Amino acid sequence: MDLQTKMKLAVAEAAVKQIEDGMVLGLGSGSTAALMIKALGQKIKSGEIQEVVGVTTSFQGEVLASELGIPLKSLSAVSKIDLAIDGADEVDPSFQLIKGGGACHVQEKLVAALAEKFIVVVDSSKIVQKLNLDFKLPVEVLPSSWKQVQKTLEMMGGTGSLRMAEKKAGPVVTDQGNLIIDLTFENGIEQPQALEVQINNIPGVLENGLFVNLTDEVLVGRIIDDAVVVDSLKRI
Repeated sequence: MDLQTKMKLAVAEAAVKQIEDGMVLGLGSGSTAALMIKALGQKIKSGEIQEVVGVTTSFQGEVLASELGIPLKSLSAVSKIDLAIDGADEVDPSFQLIKGGGACHVQEKLVAALAEKFIVVVDSSKIVQKLNLDFKLPVEVLPSSWKQVQKTLEMMGGTGSLRMAEKKAGPVVTDQGNLIIDLTFENGIEQPQALEVQINNIPGVLENGLFVNLTDEVLVGRIIDDAVVVDSLKRI
C-alpha cells in the first residue's frame, strides 16, 4: 500500500469513528469516501454500528454501499442527515472547497447542505493556500447550453473547456445527464462565496464545485517520520 492510500485509509477510518447508532449518513464519492464506505460496511457487519441509513452522492457509492449491505434511502426520503462524510479536491485555510473531480458535485452539495455535520476527509496533498491554482473548478451545465455558458465564463475572466471522457469518445456525462466545463482563473479564486453565486446565476448552469461555508471539520492524513498521522481541523 502506497503512502497516499495509507493517508486516505487513516482519515476514512477516523471519520467512521464519529458514526453513532441510528444515524442518517451522507456517504460521499471518490477514492477516500469509498474507503470510508468500506470501513462502515465492516463495522455494520461486525455489529459495532447498528441501525444506520446511508444517503449516497453517486451511483458509484450506491453500488458499493449496496454490495456491503449498508441500508440506503434516497435524498428525497429523508428530512435530515445527521452526519455527511466526503472527500474534496482542494481545501483552503477558510475550509472552502473545490469538489467535482468525479463529476458528482451536485448530489454531493445537496447532501452536505442537508447535513447537521459535514466532515471532509483528505490527504495532505489536497490542502492549499488558494483555490483553483492547481485544480480546475467544475461547472455542471445543461448539454444544450455549454457553449453559451463557456463564453459567459470567459467574459468573467475564466478559461473553460468541456471535460472529455478518457475511455470513450465524447464528453463526460454526469449522473444528472449533464456536461462539465472545467474552469480556471489565472490567479486562482479570490472570493469563493461571491463566485459560487455568480456562476450559478448564469442561465444553463445547474451547479458548480465550490462548497462554501458547509464544512464543519476536515480530517487530514499526513506522513510524519514514515508514520501516518490524522489531524482534525475544526471550524471555530
